[in-house]
Amino acid sequence: MARMKRAAPVGVPVHILIRANNRQACFSASGDYAAYLWWLREYSEKYQLDVHAWVLLENHLHLLCTPNLAGGLSQMIQALGRQYVRFFNQQNQRTGTLWEGRYRSCLVQPERYLLEMCRYIELNPVRLELVSHAADYNWSSYQINANGKPSALCMPHAEYSKLGATKTEQTEKYFAFCEQNIGEEMLEEIRNSTNKGLAIGDESFKIEVEKMTGRRVRPLKSGRPFGWRKNQNT
Repeated sequence: MARMKRAAPVGVPVHILIRANNRQACFSASGDYAAYLWWLREYSEKYQLDVHAWVLLENHLHLLCTPNLAGGLSQMIQALGRQYVRFFNQQNQRTGTLWEGRYRSCLVQPERYLLEMCRYIELNPVRLELVSHAADYNWSSYQINANGKPSALCMPHAEYSKLGATKTEQTEKYFAFCEQNIGEEMLEEIRNSTNKGLAIGDESFKIEVEKMTGRRVRPLKSGRPFGWRKNQNT
């Protein structure tokens, strides 16, 4: 079956999942994490993407970005990936590929899912039992979005800004939001949408995106198409 084309329209947030090949480590030292974030800032600026949230884990990473330039997302991922692989291979005296292949992604409806996606991304280290609290993990955007740590990389989305009139109010409300558990249904919806390259949002959002891009962002209906038996006998 042919792979579905990507849809990354300007102004629509997108969740990105990038895995290392064969579950090997893509970050093995503090300098690796720091280097990736340095180049993430450089290339996100070059290709005009706003980065709202991220987490770098030993063998994969998550990003939440909004492209402001047509084609900017894929250009950023390709340039960043090549730059980092050269660095990682040199640091670890290795050759060859590092990434699993095509990154996975899903479009995100801001009004309903933007903050849910931020929370999902930043709480990954807790779900993986790497830390007891997200604030203890240094390689995510949680310390910025929930604790107010200054950052030249993290660009707050309008939905985050609506949390309060001041930065302090925004961080306090986001912190309280992250203290609530993510429901299993929400976890499953995010994971399924990302793995299948679909959109996460209500039906009107998905229809709007399909009109914008000319690409399918909803799952195909299960079962045989209507009238298949008649067509089979003609």
